[in-house]
Amino acid sequence: MAEPIRFNDGAAYERMMGAWSRIAGDIFLDWLAPPAGLRWIDVGCGNGAFTEAIVQRCAPATIEGIDPSEGQIAFARNRLAARPAQFQLGDAMALPFAVDAFDAAVMARVIFFVPDPAKGVAEMARVVAPGGVVAAYAWDMDGGGFPLHPIQAELRAMGVVPLLPPSADASRIDVLQGLWRDAKLGDVETRQIAVQRRFADFDEFWASAMLGVSVASTVAAMPADDAARLRDRVRARVGDAGGPLTLSASANAVKGRAPA
Repeated sequence: MAEPIRFNDGAAYERMMGAWSRIAGDIFLDWLAPPAGLRWIDVGCGNGAFTEAIVQRCAPATIEGIDPSEGQIAFARNRLAARPAQFQLGDAMALPFAVDAFDAAVMARVIFFVPDPAKGVAEMARVVAPGGVVAAYAWDMDGGGFPLHPIQAELRAMGVVPLLPPSADASRIDVLQGLWRDAKLGDVETRQIAVQRRFADFDEFWASAMLGVSVASTVAAMPADDAARLRDRVRARVGDAGGPLTLSASANAVKGRAPA
């Protein structure tokens, strides 16, 4: 089993993935259309970006954020210091909560980082009260929807295998659907989320990409000449014309209801 990828710098993660997350997260929450006053758990909350979106858009009664990274949890606590949110270290496959503790459990861009996705889904279903929502979305790794796909594609073209999440297949829409049905969740629905992000120029895109773990660690290990060649190849791939740059990404989403 592959080792889990850990993001420990909340500020860097915000610059790399924050804007992408907010755009996709808003579409995801619109699709869920939850009523106000629910008890939420954000599994794999990271630096609190999606937790903040829930607070701003969904008027939760309570919300708990769980993540395995101390750095991310610290950033999230500071980010939402004046908001009704609680954060603690925890494992998606062994949530530290009782049965029926929540009305909604979500994983935003997380399920492919969980070593055993089925356990993660089962845990979300366990802690959600009957009729409550269990939902997730993940960048479509198999379909080229990851925001850093242009870099990953050029790495492969150069014979370099990029670092991938340990459960990358869990981002496929058919796999998500199967995980939800295997967990005995009802009213299972899926959809694709397509988003775009505008960068001031290619340099901004590249700098943000190098703040992450999955791509940056691979590039850092390359000889300097190869890293420079990769940058040139990615620049050509995205059609850089020396000005503003708009890139696309896509995610797959799933939702279901805890059984009565």
